[in-house]
Amino acid sequence: MLIGVNVPNFGPGTTPSVLRDWARTVESLGFDLLMMSDHVVVTPDVAEQYPAPFYEPFTTLSWLAGVTERITLGTTVLIAAYRHPLLVARMAANLADLSGGRFVLGVGVGWARQEFEALGVPFQRRGKLTDELVTTLRAAWQDEGYRAGRVPIWVGGHSDGALRRVVRLGDAWHPLRQTPAGWRESLERLKALAAEENLPLPELAPRIMLRLTDLPVDDRRLGEGTIEQVVADLRQLRADGAHAVVLDPFIGDPQETRHPEVAWQALAAVRKEFG
Repeated sequence: MLIGVNVPNFGPGTTPSVLRDWARTVESLGFDLLMMSDHVVVTPDVAEQYPAPFYEPFTTLSWLAGVTERITLGTTVLIAAYRHPLLVARMAANLADLSGGRFVLGVGVGWARQEFEALGVPFQRRGKLTDELVTTLRAAWQDEGYRAGRVPIWVGGHSDGALRRVVRLGDAWHPLRQTPAGWRESLERLKALAAEENLPLPELAPRIMLRLTDLPVDDRRLGEGTIEQVVADLRQLRADGAHAVVLDPFIGDPQETRHPEVAWQALAAVRKEFG
């Protein structure tokens, strides 16, 4: 099972040098994936959770491809609905080519209504637009001029629409920050939908929180609690057949970005205990 890290590409402590340090630290710790989130416009609803500066993922990951050697880079998740599909096809193909095939494209429908309004994209059509984007990517990458090879597409979300989308169009299911019970319930729905569609079950690649505590946590999300609880979560996900798990060490306070060493220590602890 691959283990990755969601690196904060936003917030008051985020700078080019910090992003470079993040990339080198994650790679040196032996993680397999380095992923970043996405927003184009930092509208008030976005800024409340992910304040500026917000580094655009394609640009940032392309730069980090040049300061890393082994680690796979990716988006968790690119908001598909407000980008032109052919532009995404070109940028993703170029990033995959420039990085030596070290790229995975995670996509999702998005949630920030004000951001959609600022970009002039109808919020209520974001699901259909996401389907159209993924379909167009597949078609565009058949053109040898894109030099894309096969860029894996991870589809986020756990609504019925998202689960049907990943079964029909995705390579992997990439839900975000679920509880243990939520994961199990969504996984069963995914299996049922795959059987209903008579299609194979996609690979499983959840993104889970990483919040280490001194005492056990009862009502929690995956990746939250003592190091023993977190390692047990990873082992259970591996037993469930997960192809990859992405650890998200951002707890929710933008000031955390001023002290990345706290997250690095937590990641090192998980790497040591889980192997």
